[in-house]
Amino acid sequence: MEVDELLWAGADAQARALRDGQVTAPDLLDAVLRRAEALNPKLNVFRILYTDAAREAAKDAQRRLDAGERTPLLGVPVAIKDDMDVAGDVTAQGGRPQLPPAERDCAAVARLRAAGAVLVGHTLTPERCLWPFTESLTYGVTRNPWHLDHTPAGSSGGSAAAVAAGIVGAATGSDGGGSVRMPAAASGIFGLKTTRDLVSLAPYAEEWYGLSGIGPLGRRVADAAAMLDVLAEDGGSYRAAVDADPGPLRIALGWLAPTGRPSRAATWRRAVAATAEKLRDLGHRVTEADPALGARPTPQFVLRYLRGVADDVKALPHPEWLEPRTRKIAALGRRVPDSALRWARAAEAGLQERMATFFTDYDVLLQPTWTRTPSRIGRYHGRGLVTTNLGLGSSIAYFPTWNVLGLPVAALPVGHDDVGMPIGVQLVGPAYSERLLLSLSGQYERAHPWADLRPSI
Repeated sequence: MEVDELLWAGADAQARALRDGQVTAPDLLDAVLRRAEALNPKLNVFRILYTDAAREAAKDAQRRLDAGERTPLLGVPVAIKDDMDVAGDVTAQGGRPQLPPAERDCAAVARLRAAGAVLVGHTLTPERCLWPFTESLTYGVTRNPWHLDHTPAGSSGGSAAAVAAGIVGAATGSDGGGSVRMPAAASGIFGLKTTRDLVSLAPYAEEWYGLSGIGPLGRRVADAAAMLDVLAEDGGSYRAAVDADPGPLRIALGWLAPTGRPSRAATWRRAVAATAEKLRDLGHRVTEADPALGARPTPQFVLRYLRGVADDVKALPHPEWLEPRTRKIAALGRRVPDSALRWARAAEAGLQERMATFFTDYDVLLQPTWTRTPSRIGRYHGRGLVTTNLGLGSSIAYFPTWNVLGLPVAALPVGHDDVGMPIGVQLVGPAYSERLLLSLSGQYERAHPWADLRPSI
């Protein structure tokens, strides 16, 4: 396989080609850097490329490969979302950098580096990772490779666009309210929101009071699984799960969000229903059913999110540098009293009990992702907090519940809409059921592959 073609094959295939000697790590990296330099002016996915450091890392990875060492990502170029510390670089989180360069890697980056993954650069996010579109006053707009007039969503939009554009085969994301799943669905790639605490957030104990966690993004299911084998604290075997037969599963098709049944564009609604039929064809029992959660997740999410943003901003030396919309969210969060925050954390137990009952009857919950095509570039530019939230509201209603509960969720590509934008669904499982979700996703991908389709950038 030609090295430029290997860029589209994904991280897992790249790792296999490196192990088999079909390509060297320096040559693979050179192809990645050429593509990044060619496409970044058009897509704006990277804040910075680590060109020199990456070349040294690729040489070291090749020495390890030549010595017979094997890891899931040894020599594979990966991108890092710009909310994760990389030693020697600032962590900008979509805004004007306010802190000095990191003295050391965060735990997840350190695990990737130790496994021999080659860090290509920091990918762009909206300011403080707050929005489901990747646009900021500091760094401009990040564009969707499938349709340059549309957002790749957010907040992991730069990571998702880098994977969708065939620059890297896998990238890190984080998800505090849908920020892995939103861009995965908008960009036609696979994303996995992991169970709370499966991947270390060190040096932080938690983010946004338990809402946020780290998850992988990949062209294929195997790419995300290979990255999770490196990131997870429990010893791996995620890549092996992709090839395993999940057996017949009891799958609930759920249409309810905490706000009820949000208005859904016909194309997106039909895609979810068609996915249910395809899962039936694979031997699974799919029944329409919703967890008995009602509206309860919404106040729990909002209180933890607002207070989390306020605490995040409070730690910055120059909050006045932030965008007006960000400052307004932080101001609201400062009004959340400790008593309300304690209630929101304690109330999660009731939701967990309801989901435990639900998962005695079902193995997996199938849900929509977006309810319509993600927004065009610039739709919310210069808009205030209220206007932005009202405009986004129902389109992202299916995401935040699973952050409140800390459950794993796979975002699975299932088609394209009338303008050529990707469509995705969510597969929700019990805590620590990542292997089951990867197995089911891998089975679906083998029957209905998506990664051979490429955006015509």
